[in-house]
Amino acid sequence: MKLSDFNYNLPQNFIAQKPTKPRDHCRLLILDRETGDIKHKKFFEISQFIKNGDVLVFNDSKVIPARLHGNKITGLPSVALAKEGGNVEILLIKKISSDTWEALLKNFKEKEFGKKIIIAKNFIASPEKNIDGGLWQIKFNQPAGGKDKNLDKLIYKYGQTPLPPYIKKMAKLSDYQTIYAKREGSVAAPTAGLHFTKKLLNSLKKQGAKLETITLHIGLGTFAPIKDNNIEKHKIHSEYAEISAKTAKAINKARSEGRRIIAVGTTSARTLEAFAMSTDNQQQTSNNKNKQKFRQSDDRQTGGILPFGKMWVDIFIKPGYKFKIVDGMITNFHLPETTLMILVSAFAGRPAGRHGRKNILKAYQEAINKKYKFFSFGDAMLII
Repeated sequence: MKLSDFNYNLPQNFIAQKPTKPRDHCRLLILDRETGDIKHKKFFEISQFIKNGDVLVFNDSKVIPARLHGNKITGLPSVALAKEGGNVEILLIKKISSDTWEALLKNFKEKEFGKKIIIAKNFIASPEKNIDGGLWQIKFNQPAGGKDKNLDKLIYKYGQTPLPPYIKKMAKLSDYQTIYAKREGSVAAPTAGLHFTKKLLNSLKKQGAKLETITLHIGLGTFAPIKDNNIEKHKIHSEYAEISAKTAKAINKARSEGRRIIAVGTTSARTLEAFAMSTDNQQQTSNNKNKQKFRQSDDRQTGGILPFGKMWVDIFIKPGYKFKIVDGMITNFHLPETTLMILVSAFAGRPAGRHGRKNILKAYQEAINKKYKFFSFGDAMLII
């Protein structure tokens, strides 16, 4: 299957530049994955499509102000040297240790290895190793967990909201945060959850929906571009994920009783499926990354159990994949030719993803015709 199979044309003015207020008043497209039928609602009307006993699974990861700016320096830092050095943008991607991160560096070349990046007085990053292109391992001079957790405080003091490049105006971190976020670690928002309000969550609970959380800290695995037209050659960067014993128990009980599991966002869906696949395979690599080849059997028929624990997730879900846990998905409208567009195409048809890509492209064109807003701050879709 080719990357170009997942392309569509979107006018620039359809890209949302700010969130809807109130959040749950954005538009909602409902796609029937079996028939391809489409309905149009407001997001707060989603309760009409949620049944008593359905389990909604939210990603509770919290976005950090992961975008930093500094200047290249040689030798000891000084104001003069800082002014002379070129500007470098740092996008924190993955925490390696208390003072070391993987980060994307903009305007820092491999031949400049040995230079440091001064962000502020006594806040300096040292690129230690080039991993791949603009991806570097960097070490800060202020370790987290030290006095007053200095590094964490400095990141929050000098960091900016890590908005995607198609959003041109800076937004507050709170605008790019779900209301239930609690575990710090993401460098992009699980945007399907941005549409929920406390009022809507309470309403869903009152009508009998069960709300559970998982954690996946969003990094390159979610938003790195695919570079080859042959999507089989794309490898997803691993992202840290956790499922609690409570959540696993609730989902397994619901599945045994024939109740639906609805993933709020592609990150929740990927986490649930990756954990289910790790059980199906019954082994993990020594560094706890699930890089083994998984069987794509229908675990809902074979009676597999969702485990709990911690794992590095690098699952790439493509059309033909048979979902083991997820029965429904709440998601945003995604960029063309991305892993997210491919994932929803895999899910949007039934049985076994049949006509999924066709259904998604039809739904996206319908959304464009109806002037929906797209991407992170845009409108939503329920695939069920």
